[in-house]
Amino acid sequence: MKLKFTLSAIAAAVFASACQSTLPSDMRVAEYCAAEENAAKGLCQISFEVDGQKTALSDTNLRVSEARTIADQALMISREAREEAKSARSLASAALNKQSELACKTVTIQKSDTGSCEAGYTLMGCTQTRYTTRAGGLSFLREVNNKSCRFNSRVLEMQVRCCAAGVETQQYSSNY
Repeated sequence: MKLKFTLSAIAAAVFASACQSTLPSDMRVAEYCAAEENAAKGLCQISFEVDGQKTALSDTNLRVSEARTIADQALMISREAREEAKSARSLASAALNKQSELACKTVTIQKSDTGSCEAGYTLMGCTQTRYTTRAGGLSFLREVNNKSCRFNSRVLEMQVRCCAAGVETQQYSSNY
């Protein structure tokens, strides 16, 4: 929604700046667009949207100078948005490049109610992978934080996913 308004405002800025030099600043946009020879010109075809309400610029009571001020403000906002988008894109690219440095491992823990990660690793997930009705059936996951997870009772087997940045890992299974 904000993007539509910004793009509409940019278009308004371009057309209003083109018309600014040929129109007197005290002339109203509606007056200019009322003339048949001007009806097809860019200034008369611009519309904008505010809070979901679309309005043609020619239907407003704005003076050309006021339309120019609004268009200049919209252009400034759109330039700021473009810079923020460039910044976000470069941040996302940097994160993708660092993804290769992310090392994850899955630890299999048997006959315990708690799973945890080694020092330097962050817990990403915890799942009960094996159960029997004789061993008590499914357990409920009661607590999860960055270092450990805890079920409401002892489980036959769980897998704990741990990740760290810039660490070499290997898949292993440990029994507690």
